[in-house]
This record gives sequence, C-alpha cells and structure tokens, in this order.
Amino acid sequence: MAEQNLFEKDLPKVPANYVPLTPVSFLQRAASVRPNHTAVIHGNRRYTYSEFWARSCQLAAALREHGIQKGDCVAAMCSNTPEMLELHNGVPLIGAVLNSLNVRLDSDTIAFILDHGEAKAIVTDVEFSPTIKEALAKIDRDILVIDIVDSEFSGSSQFEKLGKTDYESFISTGGDALRREPELINTLWSIDDEWQSLSLLYTSGTTGNPKGCVYHHRGAYLNALGNLITMQLGLDSRYLWTLPMFHCDGWTFTWGVTAAMATHVCLRKVEAQAIFDSIEAADVTHMCGAPIVLNMLANAPAAIQKRSSSPIEIATGGAAPPSAVIESMEAIGFNVTHLYGLTETYGPATVCLPQQDWPDLDINSRSGRMSRQGVHYLTLQDAQIYNAADMANSPNDGESLGELMIRGNTVMKGYLKNASATDEAFAGGWFHSGDLGVQHDDGYIEIKDRAKDIIISGGENISTLEVEEALYRFPKTLEAAVVAQPDERWGETPCAFVTLKEGETATTEEIIEFCKSRLAGFKVPRHVVFGPLPKTSTGKIQKFALREEAKQRAAEAST
Repeated sequence: MAEQNLFEKDLPKVPANYVPLTPVSFLQRAASVRPNHTAVIHGNRRYTYSEFWARSCQLAAALREHGIQKGDCVAAMCSNTPEMLELHNGVPLIGAVLNSLNVRLDSDTIAFILDHGEAKAIVTDVEFSPTIKEALAKIDRDILVIDIVDSEFSGSSQFEKLGKTDYESFISTGGDALRREPELINTLWSIDDEWQSLSLLYTSGTTGNPKGCVYHHRGAYLNALGNLITMQLGLDSRYLWTLPMFHCDGWTFTWGVTAAMATHVCLRKVEAQAIFDSIEAADVTHMCGAPIVLNMLANAPAAIQKRSSSPIEIATGGAAPPSAVIESMEAIGFNVTHLYGLTETYGPATVCLPQQDWPDLDINSRSGRMSRQGVHYLTLQDAQIYNAADMANSPNDGESLGELMIRGNTVMKGYLKNASATDEAFAGGWFHSGDLGVQHDDGYIEIKDRAKDIIISGGENISTLEVEEALYRFPKTLEAAVVAQPDERWGETPCAFVTLKEGETATTEEIIEFCKSRLAGFKVPRHVVFGPLPKTSTGKIQKFALREEAKQRAAEAST
C-alpha cells in the first residue's frame, strides 16, 4: 500500500471541516439571517423567511409522522404556489426524493411516472384532481394523497378532494409533533451524503415512456448558486414565477432565489395579463421563461404591458430565442439573458455572457450574438462541441458541426431503472446532449439544431433554427417552425409552419420571397403551411408531429 503523501497524512475529513452540500441549507440560513423578510408572495398570502422555514419543517415532520422515510419518493402535482416551494425544502429535508409532475401530462403518463418512481405519497392541487384520480385508478397499490386547496384560486371549490386530508391540516400534524418534541427539529435533517438523491424529474420524450432523471443534493446546491451569480440575484430581488416549478425543479431557482434571500412572487397561471399585473404590483426584478413566454409578452397588447421601476432581468432557455423576440423584449423593458440546458443538467448549463464590445454593435448583430448558447456555467466543469464518432474536439471556426457535450457536478446521476440509457448518455466520459452546434473563435457555442431536426438537402446541411430566425423577421409572424419534407430530387427540403399574428394575412409566395432576401437559395422553404403549431406539455413545438405532416404532404403531392 502506497504511503500517504505529506498533505494527506493526519488530516482527516471530519464533521468540523466537511458537511455535505444541500440546497435545503439555503432556507435554514435565510430564516436565521432575515427571519422577518418577505420570502413568498402569493396574492394576499405572505410568508416571512421564518414562516417559510417553519412550514417546511412542519411538512417534513408530518411526512415522517405518516411513514415517509429517507429514500422514499413523494410526488407533487402543483401550480406555482407556496406549497410547491415548501415541498422543495420539506421533502429533501428528511432525505426523501421529490418527484415534481408536469401538470399538463395525461393520466396514463402520470400513472407510469408514479409507478416507475414508486411514489409513496402525492401532494396534489385539487385543480388536477380529475387527472390524478384517473392515474391513481391505474395503479395497484395505495398512495398517500394530500390535497392542496389554494385560497387564491377561486375555482378550487369546483374540484373533488381525493385524499383524507388537505395540505394545511396535514402540515399542522407536523407542527403538533414539533411542539410535543422540540428536539425533533434536530433529527429531521437526514442528508448525510451530497450524492444522495434529491429529486426525480422525467423528460418529455416524444416517443415511448419518459426517462426519469435523478438529481443529487450537490448538483442542485451548485446549480442554484450558479443561477444566483449568473442572474445577479440579491437581497432586494423579487423573482416572478413564470417558469413552472415542476420543470427541472424550476431550473433550481426554487433554491437559488432563497439562497439570495430574495422574494419569491408566485403566479398560478402564466398569462400575459396576470404576468404584467404581477410585475407592477410586486415591482418584479427577475423572471424566467421559455421563448414562447417571451413571444407572448412581446406581442401582448400595449395597454397591458405594465412596467417595473427598473428593467427586468429575464432568463430564457430551450431553443434559441429568435433575435427579433430579443429586440421586442428590450423595447418593453426587459434585459434578456439566454441560458441553455436540459432536464439532465438541472436546467441551465450554459449562458450567453455579454462581451464588452456588444453594446457597440447594431441591434441586429447584438441580438444575433445574444441568441447563442454561450459558455459553460460557472458551476459546471465544461461544455464543448465534439465529433461524436471519435470524440475529437471540433475546431473553433463557427462552421464545423458537432454534438454539444457536457460534464460536471450539475449533470444528473443517471436515468432511474435504465442503465443502458444512462451508459449511452455518458459514453466517453461526457453527457451527450443530442444537440448539434458549432464553436466560434471566441469559444462561444451556438446550437444549430437537434440531431434529429437537421435538414440535409442535396448533401448540404440546413439548420432549421437559421430558417426559423428568418421567418421570425417577417413582420406578420407570431410563431414559426421548420422541418424536413421529403423531396424526390433533393432528398429533403425545408417546410415552414407559420402562425400569423392576430388579424394578419399572408401568402406562401410572400413568405418565400421574404426568406430569399435573407437566406441562401437552398435554405429557403419550398413549402409554407399556415395555422396553429402543436406543442408539448411544456410548451415546446412538437416538431415530430410537423415532420409527420410534412411527410404526408409530400406523399400526397407525389400521387
């Protein structure tokens, strides 16, 4: 056995110098440092940090009183309400695993998730009782059901309660237990390993069953701090919850806002009027949302576009926001930061940090730079464009196409009960994102397309994102998506699906001519289809459905 080196000998890792990282510690600290500061706002409901911590501890104690133990799964079917924030602290506090459910999923998918994750309990808002009732009927075992009746939702009385207790009554049992045994608070904490599983989030796959991504305490802690630093959250920040808390645990902002000891402003429905009303009422400083949310706000009637006292910092992720949308958001008082990430990376993994010379660029050039995916997060080890075939690093020439690969402490532990998918995702020591892109000479990453979305026309690669960028420049476009349509001569050609702004009309020829002035000839859509775009349960455009429609159109045209 090799002898320990000088700097390891007699220097033990002990509780005095090593404590497992967990995002729950942020709330405990905030309650100690700013006990009377407003932590959560939800309509007329207000909770200080002291109350937020107390309610989370009561939830933890109540779960334990009802038999939930370390390693057990607790599901949550909730809107963006205070209860969901408490679940993000109370469940992991006792070492249990939080499974946030996408509220837009159907009962079959919910049943699969509850069964696959072996949920022992579910906390569900009564608004979703119809779906949960159907899902539970498909599972052959008992699950503890706790109903949330949101006092800020006037429609709650219309829905059925499924459990034997409601949320407030449930956590009161935890409060009773803590009052009977004050020392119980010291035994709730059940995090002894930062690799310990914290939460379970399912991907929104387009085919087959979704995969369950398992997060650990260390990853959530680090990514939350990465959000705090990246978005410059501070003591006086007021963060509006326009991003679903079920989506990658709210991109870990559920803990990041608390780490900043800022204020969570809850919002039950993501609608333009409600968002702008909340912005004005709470003087919001920060928020997040998918590009579809930005597009909704930018195209809202001017009469409802209310302002805060200063520009709002808004982070967007998912597909690159079209530069036209970025420009529109700036015009109504928002500073846009482009983040990129996946469910497998706790949400944000890269950020398009502005460079010093960007303010001097014209608006079109600057927004084009801002729509890149940028550089890896401070709390992530690395993100690079690689050739998946031989794992060779692609040159930083802005042209060589490769796959974006990621590694670091903010990558999931793996897929639950799916070793083969985990091994495939982590092949070569990197997480394979499935996104194709290039790396520019400044090191900034730019996603060109999903591997499955790239169009190969006559041997030439066409980025659907590039074509969509041009389509969003068309003044009458509200939404646009581009997919490959089979072509006898070229193999594939671009087919554009366009939703026009309300009251507008346009022809196929008009859009094609517009694109010809902005794109190389082979990139111009050969076909344009008008109408609403199908979307996934998380608001993403369902390109697989559009590809099927384009394929059908090509088949009909050839007969």
